[in-house]
Amino acid sequence: MARAGKRSPYKKRKIDPPGMGPGISAADLLDDYFCAYNSARLKEAAHLLVKKVLEPDVTVGVSVSGAMTPAGLGAGLLIPLVKAGFIDYIVSTGANLYHDIHFGIGYDLFESSPFVDDVDLRKKKLIRIYDIVFDQDVLLDSDAYVRALCRGPEFQKEMGTTELHWLLGKYVAATEEKLKLKERSLLAACYRYDVPVFTPAPGDGTIGMNVAAAALTGSKLKLDMNRDIFESAAYVYDAKASGGKSAVLILGGGTPKNYILQTEPFIQEILYVDERGHDYFIQLTDARPDTGGLSGATPAEAVTWGKVDPEQLPDAIVSYCDSTIAFPLLTAYMLSRHKPRPVKRLYRKRDEVVYKLMHAGSLQAKRMIGVEKRMEGKR
Repeated sequence: MARAGKRSPYKKRKIDPPGMGPGISAADLLDDYFCAYNSARLKEAAHLLVKKVLEPDVTVGVSVSGAMTPAGLGAGLLIPLVKAGFIDYIVSTGANLYHDIHFGIGYDLFESSPFVDDVDLRKKKLIRIYDIVFDQDVLLDSDAYVRALCRGPEFQKEMGTTELHWLLGKYVAATEEKLKLKERSLLAACYRYDVPVFTPAPGDGTIGMNVAAAALTGSKLKLDMNRDIFESAAYVYDAKASGGKSAVLILGGGTPKNYILQTEPFIQEILYVDERGHDYFIQLTDARPDTGGLSGATPAEAVTWGKVDPEQLPDAIVSYCDSTIAFPLLTAYMLSRHKPRPVKRLYRKRDEVVYKLMHAGSLQAKRMIGVEKRMEGKR
């Protein structure tokens, strides 16, 4: 007879998965077979998402780094989550948004192999992203498409990257409809559902380069990064000040991770507005903190910066796993285990929430000036 273990807070559930059979769903795979190590962390992340993060009063931001849209994660995963109301705003590298445009204007990317002759690819005018290939004309035509838009009347002003991406999404959505394409572009979906999309480093990407190039032919478009900093923090501040909570789901690291997390230090330590940090933190990463490669490091370290509420550390999870493996599983889990939420359409509220944060910051202006004066003697 098997001996029963004593009850203990350290004992969550007996490891006793049933023998696997055919036809198992992705959600059941996580629930029943991800019992230890990083698979267990991924299951914990899935449970946190459906039990807490996807509640109606939680504002969910997702950061995306690495070449995710060329790998199909835009149309395959992010768009369904946007439509379900599970993503309220996005912080992405410019590269992901640029490559997303290819799909929305009718071009194709193809599965290939990383073990190919790159010199031969160059001769054949094929571009490679690890095991993805596509024609060079995809880039050239996408560049021309973006530059032409940047010379349009709606673009002739200074704006933040959310407005730039909303306008780009507007025209990509129209191109999708003209070509009778069905929901291929994330930017188009974010336009349709008013999901703000930020790029922290627009100059480090092809959209930014084309904005610069368009200036040579008369475009007056300029990007206002001050606006972006206020707007990204304002969505977080509004969520918390309105009695709700803030969650971040981080795919990879890099600038998007830091940017989505710096919203809280900006509120607390730069503007001196009382806040405590994000309530829920989930990251998928294959980087390590001890080499400096895990940008922003761990949730516990992020507490010291004010990025994560220290009382919410049990709701901060890192799964050390490739996003192209883990994120499809999490997406399947969310869509099968949680009903859709009302879409928040934060883009429509952007001026309102920015004003609210700037007003809160202006009330603390004396504190800011006082600190600055104390530092004058050190100049």
